[in-house]
Amino acid sequence: MIVTIITFILVFGILVLVHEYGHYYFAKRACILVREFSIGMGPKLWWHRKNGTTYTIRLLPIGGYVRLAGNDDEDMDELRPGTPVTVQLNDSGKVVTINASNKVALFRGIPLQLVDCDLTDGLWIKGYVNGDEDQLKNYDVDHDAVIIERDGTHVQIAPRDVQFRSASLPARMMTNFAGPMNNFILSLIVFVILGFTLSGVPTNSNRLGKVNSGSVAAKAGLVAGDRITKVGNATVNNWGELATKISSQPGKRVRLTYERNHHQHQVTVVPKTVHQGKEKVGQIGIIEEQKTGIKARLLFGWQQFIQAGTLIFSVLGSMFTHGFSLNDLGGPVAIYAGTSQATALGVNGVLNFLALLSINLGIVNLLPIPALDGGKLLLNIIEAIIRRPIPEKAEGVVTMIGFMLLLLLMILVTWNDIQRYFIH
Repeated sequence: MIVTIITFILVFGILVLVHEYGHYYFAKRACILVREFSIGMGPKLWWHRKNGTTYTIRLLPIGGYVRLAGNDDEDMDELRPGTPVTVQLNDSGKVVTINASNKVALFRGIPLQLVDCDLTDGLWIKGYVNGDEDQLKNYDVDHDAVIIERDGTHVQIAPRDVQFRSASLPARMMTNFAGPMNNFILSLIVFVILGFTLSGVPTNSNRLGKVNSGSVAAKAGLVAGDRITKVGNATVNNWGELATKISSQPGKRVRLTYERNHHQHQVTVVPKTVHQGKEKVGQIGIIEEQKTGIKARLLFGWQQFIQAGTLIFSVLGSMFTHGFSLNDLGGPVAIYAGTSQATALGVNGVLNFLALLSINLGIVNLLPIPALDGGKLLLNIIEAIIRRPIPEKAEGVVTMIGFMLLLLLMILVTWNDIQRYFIH
């Protein structure tokens, strides 16, 4: 269990780190201020601030986020009129730190009872010194001033010029797309790595790589290098088709047509009946041809990536054509259960699971649902079509509705997962 928990945290952490780094990197390139880069949710365990960004690790390993300037309204919650704060000035008399936390004390801080502030355009803060209503003071705020939030986290303020909406539309679209893009890149890289960890990679051809000694195929005279072209009257062009045809006929007489040295031959076999769970499948003791070259391993990684993406799209499509079910979805609990199974298969099992999760996360995030990256991209496309910015309030309302629906869905999915995997 300890190994599974550690693996789960590592897998989840890598997925979140790679996804959020995509948003972070392209936001930085577009001169959008990234106020916070967080791994995990909930109470913070550790933080460090560098080059305007606060990096945090939080308690719950169930996600992560980047806070882009202008995309969060947390300053309004921290700095309401009447809030007691402490400000710290630089040598020019400008405010460089606004402390809204009672967990941190500022050296030479000036206590204020906040009256009003503008940290977006005017860059000023007004309040009563020491709570004395006869001492109303108005201070200019430095462009790169820092707010100490209630939990003690230091984040930079968000002036208008470094906000997300101040960037060009292409830059904003790239920033929104970069998270899923990074997940696709990670998935492809891990699948390629898998190709190099295997002793050989399957070619998905209809050529036999090995025939097990004493097997049905060996007794029928088949040898490595033979190419099976037909099973019965059905033509088979690859290993998937060949395996499907043979496994579907346990205990039945099957005529195989195969090619050896450019000559066609036929042989009749009776696939051995093997139980897999509750199903009976046929096997004749053949193993797929494998290759060990660099090109073959790279191609294997690409093919696995395409197959995984195709499978995910087919599952999503079936949800619309055959009806929606919570069993088609999985949250952190399902990922934990999957991690347990992957861990039992060793390093390759974990790598394969990571690659599948990564491409899954990328595709799901591109769905045109508000609060997901795909929903944000949809708003960007609408903005490009109508050639004017979508009103900030309207965008905020749509995003909030989407977030609440996703939160409700996550609760339902998590409870369903608990019932599926832990309640019998």
